[in-house]
Amino acid sequence: MPEGVKCSVSNCTFWGQGNQCNANQIMVDIDKHGAVDYSSEFAEGLGMNHKDTAPQSSTTCCHTFKPKE
Repeated sequence: MPEGVKCSVSNCTFWGQGNQCNANQIMVDIDKHGAVDYSSEFAEGLGMNHKDTAPQSSTTCCHTFKPKE
């Protein structure tokens, strides 16, 4: 079984050969919080440790994405 996290978003800083994600950590949230900037003060109330539920994978998003420069 292959190890690691697969990602096909090739314009991400953490994208690696063979569609491997090379990020040290991955932040996934539900689409409802898709626009939240967890590095800003506004997100403090929401926090990185909040819990949500998702009815299916299509209602989730990856906050780890960072465009390549």
